[in-house]
Formats: sequence, structure tokens, C-alpha cells
Amino acid sequence: MQTAHSLCSKSFESPFSNPSHVSLCTSAGYKMDYSSIDCTERTQLLSDISENEKSEIVERYGADCIRRCCPRLISDDADNEKSLNKIGLSIMDWLLPVWIIVAIALGLILGNFVPNTHAVLTNVKFVNVSIPIAIGLLVMMYPILCRIRYEELHHIVRQKSFLVNMLQSVVINWVIAPLLMLGLAWAFLPDRRELRDGLIIVGLGRCIAMVNVWVQLSSGDADLCAIIVAVNSILQIVLISPMSLLFVNVISHSDTAHKISYDLGAKSVGVFLGIPFGAALLTRLAIRPIWPSFYDKKLMPTIAPLTLIGLLFTIIILFASQGQEVAQNIVSVVRVAAPLVVYFLVIFLATFFAFMKLGHDYPRTCTQSFTAASNNFELAIAVCASVYGIDSQQALAATVGPLVEVPVLVIFVYFARFIRPRLSWKRLA
Repeated sequence: MQTAHSLCSKSFESPFSNPSHVSLCTSAGYKMDYSSIDCTERTQLLSDISENEKSEIVERYGADCIRRCCPRLISDDADNEKSLNKIGLSIMDWLLPVWIIVAIALGLILGNFVPNTHAVLTNVKFVNVSIPIAIGLLVMMYPILCRIRYEELHHIVRQKSFLVNMLQSVVINWVIAPLLMLGLAWAFLPDRRELRDGLIIVGLGRCIAMVNVWVQLSSGDADLCAIIVAVNSILQIVLISPMSLLFVNVISHSDTAHKISYDLGAKSVGVFLGIPFGAALLTRLAIRPIWPSFYDKKLMPTIAPLTLIGLLFTIIILFASQGQEVAQNIVSVVRVAAPLVVYFLVIFLATFFAFMKLGHDYPRTCTQSFTAASNNFELAIAVCASVYGIDSQQALAATVGPLVEVPVLVIFVYFARFIRPRLSWKRLA
């Protein structure tokens, strides 16, 4: 009797975080654990595996392999849906850099050649962030958060590996990453205190928004990302003020009159995570239990493009609002960009290969790497603008953060997707 392993030449590991899906197949009425599975032509699909999860199996092991091994795992709907998804991902993969380059160019043109662009875009603010940027971020976040399986997150929390994953994430995000940025800020900007302070604040803001985009594009673990983002949000409210005082005022010996309040961090988290999270949770819990097929096959594909639209809109507004400032301070921009590039390279690649060597699977490795490398640029800009002034050098340094982060992390998305099939991945028990 041929097994899944002998047919596919791959270890048939569970693609699900949900322990209830540990038994994938039945044969002659008996459930078998995936670790010792013996799939034959008699294999049946368990009734609780959704179409999305069937598609995950097809993506991981290949349709031809699964057809030979577990033919009932592939329905016509799953095949068709996965084919459409592959076409969509292919288009996005090929055109995303073009769209981002066009968005950056359009923003710079608007900022430098259209009169009063900076004033129009920055005069009206919400929690110290330009309203157009806030709208772009909220639109970008909503579809991604709608895809998270909130009803199954408690299964992830009960896993043995959960606490290990969260402890590793907290150490990387709140100890290693800020210290790395602090060291690079001093190494590259020893003579520019204002720029150095702005860069340090960028390192203290852990990403709660755009990281979801990178994790989705790179096929990371969206559910784990949601939990890490939630934990980072809580820690951000608590730690942003004391850590800024420690890193900027004490270690860097900056002006002690400039202090960052808890209120500012709480408002930023509440707006840029709380609003889209609440809307997405309400949407999923209100619609999916009643119309699961409509939610998965109609609603989600319909609103999915909003993520890309929101991302490109945010980039255009960001570059347009700061385009003139960037052009007039090109030397300062380059000096800030240099340590940022080193920071992103070191923190992402070190996390990626460290987690791979520790035995984590690709989705978790990818998620941990992007959460480590991503920063809360909206909070950093808001903090620097409110504490030091919108036209300060600290605010300029904070603005350079996303200008470097966006293109660099897009490259990392391609890197992760390129290297995934070329490395040997293990399953974390």
C-alpha cells in the first residue's frame, strides 16, 4: 500500500494550527493521525475542513501529488479557487514593484510641483497623523483583518509552542530590535542628535498595521501575526513612554524637556489597530456563521483589492506630504536611510535564518521575521511631530523610515517567496 510520503516524497505534516484538524483522513471508517497517515483511494475528506483549508493543502503539497494520495481532498471548487488565487498572486507578484515605484514617483511629483501640497495634506490631522494617511492605513488593514480566523485563535493559544513563539517575539521586538536601532543610530549619526533621536523613536515603534500586508503577500501565518500585533499593541501603550525616556533622554542625553506621553501611544494604537480590528471582527462574526460560502467566496475576494489600494494610496500621500522636505534635505535623508537599510537587513535576515535553524516552519519563520523588521511609522511620525514639531529634524528622520521600509520589505517578500522551496523546513512540534 502506497503512503502519502512515498507518493509525494514529502513529509505529510499538518498544514493547520487548529488541533481539531490533526486527523485529516479516514480510511474504512477509521481516523488516522497525519504523522502516520496512509492515504489510499478510499480516503475521505473530513467534513469540517473548509475550502480554504483544502486549498492550503493543495498549495503545500501540489495538486498532482494530493490527487494520487488523497483525491477526495481536492474538490472542483478548491481546484478552481486555487487556480484563480495563483493567477491573482502571479499578477500581484509581477506588478507590485511597478505599482509601488509609480506611487512613489507620483507622490514626489505632487509634493514638489503642485503648490501647497504639504499644507493641504498635513493641516487636518487625526491623532497627530494626516487624515489622508490615516484613511489609507485603515482601508489597507480592514480586508486583512477580515481574513483572520478569530473563532479558532483559542486553538493557537493552547498549543505548546505558543508561549515560546510569543516570548521569542517579545524579546526580538522589544529588546533586540530597539537596541540594534540605538547602536546603528549612534554609529551612523554621532554628530546629528536630532536625526539620531528621530531614528531611535522609529526603532521603538513596533508595527501594528502594514506588517499584516507583508505577511499576507509572503504566505506567512496570518493568525500568529494577528496575535503578535495584538501583544505588541498592548506593550506599545505601556512601554513607548518609559522606553523613549530611557533611550532618548537618558542614554542619548537629549533634552529632558521632551517627553513622550502614554496618551499619544494609546491613541495611535486605538485608531490604527482598534478601528479596523473592531470592524473586521464584527464583519466576520456577524456574516460568516450565517453565510460562510458567501463570506469566503464572494465578500473576501471583493474587498481583497482594498489592501493594495490602501497601501498605494498611503505611499502616494506619504511621499507627497514630505516630498519637498525630502528634496530640500537630501543629505540628511541619505544619512538616515543608511542605518535604516542596515537595520532592516540585519534584523530580518538574522530572524529568518535563526528561526529556520531552530526548527520553525516557513509560515511562522516568515511572520516572526516581518514583525521583527516592521516598524510603526505612523506612531513614530506622530510622536516626533507632536513632541518636536512637524518641521523638526526628528520628524524628518521618522518620515524617512517608511520611505526606506516599504521598498526594502517588498524585496524581502520576494526573497521569502523565492527561498521558501529551496530550503528544508521543519515542523515545530
